[in-house]
Amino acid sequence: MSASSAVVQLDTTDRALLRQLQADARLSNIELAQQVHLSPSACLRRVRRLEESGVIARYVALLDPRAVGQAGTSYTIVNVERTTPEALRRFEDAVRQEPAILDCAYVAGSSDYLIRFTYHDADDLERFHAEVLTRLPGVLRSNSMLVLRTVKKTTALEV
Repeated sequence: MSASSAVVQLDTTDRALLRQLQADARLSNIELAQQVHLSPSACLRRVRRLEESGVIARYVALLDPRAVGQAGTSYTIVNVERTTPEALRRFEDAVRQEPAILDCAYVAGSSDYLIRFTYHDADDLERFHAEVLTRLPGVLRSNSMLVLRTVKKTTALEV
């Protein structure tokens, strides 16, 4: 759902469905229906409506970065030289093309963007900075914060 989309009205059952699917999107329709006290056909209709309205944007598998050799996570604040619409578009287009960048948010305050990426080791971190980050269009400076320990991480929205 895009930022300009209208807010979808959700009832108690919709919210229960969303909580269950956020916890485990691999539930079968029958299991999901049982957990939210619906018939399987009613459950399927509601899930399809949530998908079609954009409330459910997509289904994904969440990987453990360490299990695939990505031992470290960095949050990097980026300042760009210019904040004209064209300069921001060039930067954002380049970010969208870079698979190593997991998240990028345009932020308010003294910085322009916040980027999250994972890395294998110190050499990979240095390579990312030298070959990816500093080559993004318009980057003036960056400041990386390396995660020592993750205290809380969730993808589930409170509904």
